[in-house]
Amino acid sequence: MSSASSRIVVYAALGGNLLIAAAKFGAAAYTGSSAMLSEAVHSLVDSGNQLLMLLGLREAARPPTPEHPFGHGLLLYFWTFVVALLIFGLGAGVSILEGIDKIRHPHPVEAPLVNYVVLSLSILFEGGSWLVALREFRQQKGTRSLLSAVRASKDPTVFTVLFEDSAALIGLLIALVGLLCAEWLQIPVLDGVASLLIGFVLAATAAFLARESKSLITGEGASQEVRASIAAIVRGQPGVQHANEILTMHFGPQDVLVAVSVDFENALTADQVERTVSRIEREIRSRHAEVRRVFVEAQSLEAHRRAGTSAPASAVPQA
Repeated sequence: MSSASSRIVVYAALGGNLLIAAAKFGAAAYTGSSAMLSEAVHSLVDSGNQLLMLLGLREAARPPTPEHPFGHGLLLYFWTFVVALLIFGLGAGVSILEGIDKIRHPHPVEAPLVNYVVLSLSILFEGGSWLVALREFRQQKGTRSLLSAVRASKDPTVFTVLFEDSAALIGLLIALVGLLCAEWLQIPVLDGVASLLIGFVLAATAAFLARESKSLITGEGASQEVRASIAAIVRGQPGVQHANEILTMHFGPQDVLVAVSVDFENALTADQVERTVSRIEREIRSRHAEVRRVFVEAQSLEAHRRAGTSAPASAVPQA
């Protein structure tokens, strides 16, 4: 997924959320609906989250420096983690507190028609943003299921917007049902119950996003398919006796570091080893455009074992 595609998804979500937030705050102030206020806070938090993701995309694109020789790509993962915390702390927290207050002190919602119009328009706008994020995410998920694709994805911007918009649509439906039931059944407390449920939806979304972001920010390796491909490239080179260890790490969605420990045949000259190393680097980069750096270490298998750095079974895919 290119950075341009990620930005399109974020800009689409930001534009929709700003318009929706303004409408929801106006409706909440006019009608006194707890569920509508929760939804307004939710949209405002989502707007702030999109700004933070745009900041993350910009900072991640900064070039390497002596202090950050591998670039600043991990900042995108950091800001995505901050987004998850904001969804939990502000979105879910305010919704739950507002819901509890409305349950303890229920009062009828005034001019409910205003809420229904705003919620219906919000569902329309939010659905448009959701479709943009879903289309972009489908392009990168391939044949994987939605959940497995999210866990395998190294681009948090798209799946964060997708889950934010999904939670928003669920929240809007909860708010709409809660307001309808509160009016038709003459039970104002249901407005507060709807706000509480919205808070729980946001809390669950935040927990999932935080979990995925934590995995990325602590250093995820390349996918099993990429690791297997790299291992095949290394083992397929003339003069390579054994691939001791193959380590990968994502510094960004399209920024992968590869470190390889190779046991070359003893008969190879230094010049032949150098040419083989160059060929390994060239072929890895040719097949995997996301690989930015390749480090190849010449080390005998026995020396590798003595050093105590034998790779786990998953690090060097078996032929």
